[in-house]
Amino acid sequence: MNWEKISLGPLQTNGFVLYQGGEGLMIDPGGDEQKLFQFLDDKGIVIKAVLLTHAHFDHIGGVEAVRTKYQCPVYVHKNEADWLTDPTLNGSALFLREEYVTSEKADHVFSKEGAYTISGFRFDLFETPGHSPGSVSYYFPEEKIVFSGDVLFHGGVGRTDLPGGDHDTLMNTLHEKMLTLPDETIVANGHGPETIIGKEKENNPFINGFGW
Repeated sequence: MNWEKISLGPLQTNGFVLYQGGEGLMIDPGGDEQKLFQFLDDKGIVIKAVLLTHAHFDHIGGVEAVRTKYQCPVYVHKNEADWLTDPTLNGSALFLREEYVTSEKADHVFSKEGAYTISGFRFDLFETPGHSPGSVSYYFPEEKIVFSGDVLFHGGVGRTDLPGGDHDTLMNTLHEKMLTLPDETIVANGHGPETIIGKEKENNPFINGFGW
């Protein structure tokens, strides 16, 4: 499996294209669909499914455009199934002054953790709430990479002051899910550079301050 990062949308959110041959998965299409489509066309990639780490507006701005162009399904966690259609829940009504961000409902809703295979891509789904109630992470053990949305950053963690956020829940997520992954695991997150689990255990002040 190959993967590429592309910054999309009003907050330049990291979107990720995972691909094998000419077929791919899109994680968090945050917007800028023409930029994204040019990128995909240049690579010769057809998107077979959209996976959302969570449904904040800066991660979903291009959902409808990608779904329409490629006639592909969209996946989101059940705790944020209503966020795609509701600008108050997804935050666009709070942060954007002009056009709110919405899309149609997801085609599929994740209701539990476990191993999944979508269009030939095999991964483990982790429920990783705290930044938002329906945050999930997609872990590809063979590639030693986790696509984590806004849970864990290089030297930081996700904010918890938005609707549905909870600091204690995020700390539990970090301890019980993210930091149990192998130290060499790449963390491909929603904003900024990638990091690895081992480095965050050693250097992340938000983690070290809680006993790691």
